[in-house]
Amino acid sequence: FSCEEKMMWKRIQCFAKLNGYHIYLWERQSSLSLPISLSRKYSVKTSCDVDTLTVLGNSYNTDKITNVTPKILEKMGKNLHCKHNHPLNLITRRIENYFNNNYRNNWRAPMFSKFDRISPVVTLTQNFDSLLVPSDHPSRALSESYYLNSEYMLRAHTSAHQSDLIKQGLDAFLVLGDVYRRDTVDASHYPVFHQMEGVRLFSKQELFSHLGDTSRVTFFENGSRDATKQERHTIETSLCLEENLKNTLRNLANNLFGDDVEMQWVDAYFPFTHPSWELEIKYQGEWLEVLGCGIVEQEILSSAGADSRVGWAFGLGLERLAMRLYSIPDIRLFWSEDSRFLDQFNVEDPNTKITYKPFSKQSPVINDVSFWVPDDFSENDFYDIVRNIGGDIVENVELFDNFVHPKTKRKSKAYRITYRHMERSLTKREANEIHSGIVAAGVQQLGIQER
Repeated sequence: FSCEEKMMWKRIQCFAKLNGYHIYLWERQSSLSLPISLSRKYSVKTSCDVDTLTVLGNSYNTDKITNVTPKILEKMGKNLHCKHNHPLNLITRRIENYFNNNYRNNWRAPMFSKFDRISPVVTLTQNFDSLLVPSDHPSRALSESYYLNSEYMLRAHTSAHQSDLIKQGLDAFLVLGDVYRRDTVDASHYPVFHQMEGVRLFSKQELFSHLGDTSRVTFFENGSRDATKQERHTIETSLCLEENLKNTLRNLANNLFGDDVEMQWVDAYFPFTHPSWELEIKYQGEWLEVLGCGIVEQEILSSAGADSRVGWAFGLGLERLAMRLYSIPDIRLFWSEDSRFLDQFNVEDPNTKITYKPFSKQSPVINDVSFWVPDDFSENDFYDIVRNIGGDIVENVELFDNFVHPKTKRKSKAYRITYRHMERSLTKREANEIHSGIVAAGVQQLGIQER
């Protein structure tokens, strides 16, 4: 073997070891090739290896767009937001208590129904079409979402259940659960996180009940859309919905962050609401987005059989809130099963003030890699390989150089990968083995060429 072939052979061995492959080597045919066969010995395979995937007890046929990885499938069914001694459960209970204590129906029962164990496997229609997401919207791209096949995917937001629940006749509900998005690798991003969706619908009498006599108020009209309203909504309907929504969420923010927290509303765009806003709070001197919200598109309500009603919706990320409220520095910690982490949140009262205390300060191992990329290279594909092989040992992946060869126009990227185990010391040898496996997988799966 030449030096280059020996290096590549070592990386292939590392990749096979880390991913559960047997290696069969035949006689080399020429100095330009290294003919090998990789046969996976584990029962969990990458989606491209098998004809069917079993997810939460159900089988799904794979096809050309299947892109979910074994590491992602391992996270399914964990339901962190339902675990008693977990920060996501504490923040969930605080929000639930706010709605239960402040919003009651005529029978004095909680107005908002809660759904926290709906399967994250949804159809593309549920995740996109039912919410009016355009066919060319970036969120539909293979590089952005996880697909089981051309019909089913892992939900990218809890809004995927909005239309179905409205069809069941519900007019006020909270949906909590894990959502899945392909994303960068750093301390604040993770491909699996948790959301809460809130929806409330109103009849004309309910929305304008504060006026007493509602006969003089017009609910719908055949008007025009502008920045303040939809075509079907009168300006009175739109403004009243906006006021109700913002009051609800302002009070929620006060409940979570204190009465003296500074807030501001920022105009936003979401395909399923109009008008739309983001709520930001002043946190440690900087504006932090805590949720998105808006007036539900009337077309969605009409399709769900609730054309005589209007409504609002909001969505928030539970990890984002918990990281701020409890000073948790790294999103990977939410997946820790170390008692030194979980015991800090083992309290009965969800309003207990908790500040996370680091239980392990391990030194990082940092490796760089630079490679030529093909024209169809997607960074999220590379990040998925990093996560699939390195798992939660990878703390950060930083792109620190983009290069285009002046003559050949070939493109090159250089990444700095930080490895750090959250609970024990990580040796340089361990990190180097993972790093070599990542490079070998990138060569095999993405067609990159190391520089």
